[in-house]
Amino acid sequence: MNSEPVQMTSDGRIGLPTSSVAALLRKLGGWVVDVVLPPLCLACRASVQGHGGVCAACWRDIDFIESPRCDCLGIPLPYPSGDKIVSAAALADPPQYGRARAVARYDGTLRTLVHGLKYRDRHEGVELFSRWMVHAGEDLLRDADILVPVPLARMRLWERRFNQAVLLSRAIARVSGVKEAPVVLERTRRTVSQVGLSVEQRRRNVAGAFSVPEKHRRTIESMNIVLVDDVITTGATANACAKALLGAGAARVDVLALGRVVDPLTPRL
Repeated sequence: MNSEPVQMTSDGRIGLPTSSVAALLRKLGGWVVDVVLPPLCLACRASVQGHGGVCAACWRDIDFIESPRCDCLGIPLPYPSGDKIVSAAALADPPQYGRARAVARYDGTLRTLVHGLKYRDRHEGVELFSRWMVHAGEDLLRDADILVPVPLARMRLWERRFNQAVLLSRAIARVSGVKEAPVVLERTRRTVSQVGLSVEQRRRNVAGAFSVPEKHRRTIESMNIVLVDDVITTGATANACAKALLGAGAARVDVLALGRVVDPLTPRL
């Protein structure tokens, strides 16, 4: 076993190896942080063992989306199948994008986590979320050339001071090794909040609201893109973004999100 030799100081005393001192200081520093800012569950604020995690009760409340799921929309399906299967919803109204994946249903604890990120500046969960998203989107990221976050309107970005999709995309890039391109897609106009709008109203609200500036078109030309967002609700925003990217020369656009709104009649697995 390799170990750093014990060091002798100039006055003949024994000193700890430099690496041991650094490790001790890191441990003491972590202990001080835990005393001043004890680790709490990201959702319910109960005490947990480490920073940036969720407690057992909140973990059990998250309905992770795994197989069987629609290969196109990424929504859970009630029965397993040995082959990739496309849902009736995807066949009836095919999206502009190729495939969508999300970590979990957008309800309960996951909704609390997303709201904390978006509206209460709770960014300490981003690293955890990115690992979840890399797992959920493993098949998408395997084929991806670049990550593109869904952009905010300038005024909304100024009001919020950050774009949660950019935070997620940046963290996913660090975990997956897929490079990100955060400025290739722009909002060309401000849209009203999608909350409370019907499917058709959402579609009209974001239609034509995104574009790829001419100076960035070479960046996405013939590229397989994974579009990153916090939540897929009806898919209207993802469709509008995918249409703009494909129109500017992208080869393929898939979508990766933290949460997915699912028909409440779809059974939990």
